[in-house]
Amino acid sequence: MKVVKKPINTEGYVLLDVTATTAEVSEALNAAGLQFCHQMGIRPVQGKSIAQTASEQMGIKDLDAVVSTQAIEALVPQCIEKSGIVPAFTPKPKPKDRLRRGHTFSFEIEVMPKPTYELESYDPVSFTVQPYHDDESVVDQEISKLASTYTNYVATDDQDHPLAKGDHCKLKIVATKDGEEVTGLSTDGRTYSVGAGLMPDGFDEGVVGMTVGETRTITFEGPDLDENNNVVEEEYVCTVTLLELQKEVAPIIDDEWVVANMPMYKSLEQLRADISLKANEQNRKMYQDYIRNTAAGELAKRFKGSIPDPIYEGAIRDLDQDLHRQAAQMNMTWEKFAEQNGGEQQMQMMMMMQVRNQLVQGFALDALYRHFGLTSTSADIDEVCASMDPRQPRRLRESMERAGFGYALRESAERLSAVKYLVDHADIKYVDPDAANEDNDEAETPTDGEQEA
Repeated sequence: MKVVKKPINTEGYVLLDVTATTAEVSEALNAAGLQFCHQMGIRPVQGKSIAQTASEQMGIKDLDAVVSTQAIEALVPQCIEKSGIVPAFTPKPKPKDRLRRGHTFSFEIEVMPKPTYELESYDPVSFTVQPYHDDESVVDQEISKLASTYTNYVATDDQDHPLAKGDHCKLKIVATKDGEEVTGLSTDGRTYSVGAGLMPDGFDEGVVGMTVGETRTITFEGPDLDENNNVVEEEYVCTVTLLELQKEVAPIIDDEWVVANMPMYKSLEQLRADISLKANEQNRKMYQDYIRNTAAGELAKRFKGSIPDPIYEGAIRDLDQDLHRQAAQMNMTWEKFAEQNGGEQQMQMMMMMQVRNQLVQGFALDALYRHFGLTSTSADIDEVCASMDPRQPRRLRESMERAGFGYALRESAERLSAVKYLVDHADIKYVDPDAANEDNDEAETPTDGEQEA
């Protein structure tokens, strides 16, 4: 891709004169075609191109023509990345000719470089937040699940009542099919739960009502495989003896049990701490974001300067496109999507407020980053990608960098570095729940004069 920068005297814009190679044009068309087919629910067919599949399944004769606008837009971040400019917003391309596979493609874009601002002060920010507490109920639930997996079955105190559905018992079983013993079903003594679906209904119906010491012969239909591995119903005959009635006994998870059964832990406290670390990981991440957002909001109050209208308009346009994509991914019309979010007017107001907050906070973090000469690392980029796609952050990073969005990842990583510095040096106060409760009690308790009145 050839990119020539030409300064123009319009509010600091830079003109990029771009020529994409035939290979880049083909790659952009292929990517746009794939995305279109995914959105339309067109599944790829082995041995056929995307265009062929779209033609057969939807009657689209020229897929390239349908997705040309999206393909052109896909070339924009690549030329911005090559130019070395960090844009204030995503610019719109102006084609010089028609996008055609097998041909080069020329276009222009007017890029507004991201402006720089200063803050009224670079002193540490100060704010008050709610304290964080791990959710111990989650740990208790996991300990309870652990105990249930180690449940033992022991004889009940009452061995006289007839066996009923839902009872646990110990059975001796001799099972045969066509006169041959079925060793997989036969046992000298095995715990069985009546009605739990472990055996066919005919077996359960046969054992219900048995008393301890009683022996019955039960015939029932059960599944088996024929010589062609097809599932068939076969007749089974079982001689069953009820040895004892049983009950579940879950172990007490204490230090002794932990050491005996989970030697990787030295105590119950250590086990609980590890469970808490894993179970509350998402809660801790959300709390970390809460602290960072609060700190960035305080820093934004020191922002100086005005933001040009084109930056607002460009940011709102980008957000609007993101919301339309969300609606499409949910297979929802824009009207329905807007209705579920308070209506068009409400969404417009929300977008304006959200864009202003994002812009001001971003520019404030940029100023902090420059002022203190901070640096960002590849690990910061990885953390940014993990926040966007926790399941496949590496894949996301590779795809974004391949698409030309490296500049956006670097900007986000610099701002992440700045907010980390901001929080590390902040004066953070935590609300004391006990003090808050005491204040409420005092406010609710009437004075002597009030009581007399």
